[in-house]
Amino acid sequence: MKVIILAGGLGTRIGEESVLRPKPLTEIGEKPILWHIMKIYSYYGFNDFVICLGYKGYQIKEYFANYFLHESDVTFDFSHGRKEMVHSHAAEPWKVTLVNTGIGTQTGGRIKRVKKYLENQPFMLTYGDGLADVDVEKLLKYHQKHGKIATITAVKPIGRFGALSIGSKSKVKKFQEKPEGDNSWISGGFFVFQPEVLDYIEDDNMLLEKKPMENLAKHGQLIAYKHGGFWQPMDTVRERNILEGLWNSGKAPWKVWE
Repeated sequence: MKVIILAGGLGTRIGEESVLRPKPLTEIGEKPILWHIMKIYSYYGFNDFVICLGYKGYQIKEYFANYFLHESDVTFDFSHGRKEMVHSHAAEPWKVTLVNTGIGTQTGGRIKRVKKYLENQPFMLTYGDGLADVDVEKLLKYHQKHGKIATITAVKPIGRFGALSIGSKSKVKKFQEKPEGDNSWISGGFFVFQPEVLDYIEDDNMLLEKKPMENLAKHGQLIAYKHGGFWQPMDTVRERNILEGLWNSGKAPWKVWE
């Protein structure tokens, strides 16, 4: 089964990072967040990736073009004009198709543009800027069991600020440092789709998260997979630092691989 990763957005809220490179190449522990996402899927046996490029997409192409070089010991013999890969540390079983899907194309339009690579088969989809400890094998089985067109992983984000429960005379009854947002389920990415989902997308200007998802829900074809574990987007520098801190602590919840 192919895994589509949306990696073409501008990522303007992450500041200087997005000026220098596309957000999916922002590094967590000296590896792009895109690499972390692919490692999650690969751990569960999903190794065929279609990556939708847009803003500074050439940099993502260059990253994969030089992947073996960067992950290997290399001897440069300048006297004889030779380059020799001495030992490769890159043992990824990945097949990666990189597709230019346009600078201004919306999320739905990007999916529509890679239709020819999907071979009219079910596929997985996620964003190139979020990490989770979702068991994607269980997610797929859940999708196959309910038989609808689309499955969306639902998550409850951690609140940014501490919450106070205040009683009479302004006495604090309870303090919770990191409560769950507003207790609402939201989309966490990590979708599974039947090929019929493409019929809900009209053109480049269509956001997946608007009319297509709304119509899927209206037609009873959108099912939620509730994930109560770790999930963290990387929309801001602060959120990038949270992920970096978890990685450096050796306790990154999304690191399901060894």
